[in-house]
Amino acid sequence: MVIRSGIFRGVNPYSSLISAGVILLFIFLVLAFPTNSASWIDSARTIVTFYFNWWYVIMSGSFLVFLIAIAVSKYGAIRLGDADERPKYSYFTWFAMLYAAGQGIGIIFWSIAEPIFHYSGGTPFAEGTGTAEAADMALQVSFFHWGLNAWAIYCIVALALCLVSYRLNKPLGIRYTLYPLFGDHVEGKLGVVIDVIAVFATIFGIATSLGLGVTQINAGLNHIWGIPITKGVQLVLIAAITGVALCSVLSGLDRGIKWLSQVNMWLTIVLLVFFFAWGPTRYLLVSLGEATVSYLMNLFKFNVYIEGVPNEATRWSDMWQGWWTTFYWGWWISWAPFVGVFVARVSRGRTVREFIFGVVGVSSLLSFVWIVAYGGTALWAELFGPGGVSDAVSSNVSMALFATFEAMDVGVIGVVAGVLGTILVTTYFVTSSDSGTLVVATILSEGNEHPMYRHRLIWGSFEGVVAAVLLVAGGSAALSTLQTAAIIAALPFSIIMVLMCVAIVRCLSQEHSSSDASDVS
Repeated sequence: MVIRSGIFRGVNPYSSLISAGVILLFIFLVLAFPTNSASWIDSARTIVTFYFNWWYVIMSGSFLVFLIAIAVSKYGAIRLGDADERPKYSYFTWFAMLYAAGQGIGIIFWSIAEPIFHYSGGTPFAEGTGTAEAADMALQVSFFHWGLNAWAIYCIVALALCLVSYRLNKPLGIRYTLYPLFGDHVEGKLGVVIDVIAVFATIFGIATSLGLGVTQINAGLNHIWGIPITKGVQLVLIAAITGVALCSVLSGLDRGIKWLSQVNMWLTIVLLVFFFAWGPTRYLLVSLGEATVSYLMNLFKFNVYIEGVPNEATRWSDMWQGWWTTFYWGWWISWAPFVGVFVARVSRGRTVREFIFGVVGVSSLLSFVWIVAYGGTALWAELFGPGGVSDAVSSNVSMALFATFEAMDVGVIGVVAGVLGTILVTTYFVTSSDSGTLVVATILSEGNEHPMYRHRLIWGSFEGVVAAVLLVAGGSAALSTLQTAAIIAALPFSIIMVLMCVAIVRCLSQEHSSSDASDVS
């Protein structure tokens, strides 16, 4: 029920109040009990890792299989819109907007750090560390965490939204993804529960990325101009860039957000060219081909590996999947409401098959190229070059990108690349924040694609505040605190995603049956 007048005009008051109340309660508890809050958050991550690790693993792999089956089935030809409708955006703009929303800050932060961690610390899938074989497996595992499974999680929500909105003519709201199952009940209390869970997951998922992004921006400023790496500087950065993001979100999807997404893509291309042209070109090209083929061959093995809890384990950090796979699947799920709504908004007019292959397949390929360019260069520096990246990552993960630039030793070009890298993190920060703000306001307005400006301002500010609070609450373990927020927020929404799969099948079956009946008549 969207209110037409008063302070809550333009949104559902129940969803908005409950969502705001939950977030404000979290902020209050963290600020009121700063000493204990980090410990509580860490204990919550341990519980999720010990008892729900299997759930995240099975669910992620199942989503990928589910989408592939739909894409190659008779349902793949169904158009997400009218029968004669065509997409509004070109492929370049579409992919730019998809990627800016779906990966953004995170892949800049982890595309070097993760392969280096796997290379030096090992994985369950290969013996030994610090070798060429360990480097190849490090790239494969990074592909696994950033590739097909990640984009499949996003695609489930986006496809459900596209079907109910563009085929059943329902609003573009998360609650309506379950309309094929529950009918008009989603407009009542059930819809409120769905919206609150989606907003909770979105706010904390985005806050995690914003927190990671601002630490890397701070590292870049330190590398270039010597600005100290402190919580105070990071809080100022959050405030300043959140302000820019608010200006962007007020301009709308087809102005600020679209323009910044295209800037992101061009900067991404420039830096990829830099790595391939001034980096170890042959090593990167060979690694891209070999790691991609090996990843696809090992995809089943990766998806069925579930790590048991060691007898001596006392917290999540005692498990490899606690550090990596559980965190990633939780992070992607927490981002799924945000990315799903955004992807659905820019994908009208495409067929189901084109949509799935584009969102899951093409986006994954770009991630592979990115990880090889950034992470592969760092691995080459460790194997054949001056090294130093592993030590930098161990000391401060945020310095991974800039340590790699130094290891490349290309003089002033490396300095320019460092500046562009910092700008890229900043623009991805802005696009993640403004896109997320627009999506949260859309969810709370029950699918209104043009929510009121004041609601965009309120929820955009909330995102910045939550990111700041998580950074402060985490103290020296801020990174872990940010990760934990995403994992916890994802758990309830994962159940809704399973129901979405059932709703997708029912909707596609009805659409195909209607199409057959129309052809006969």
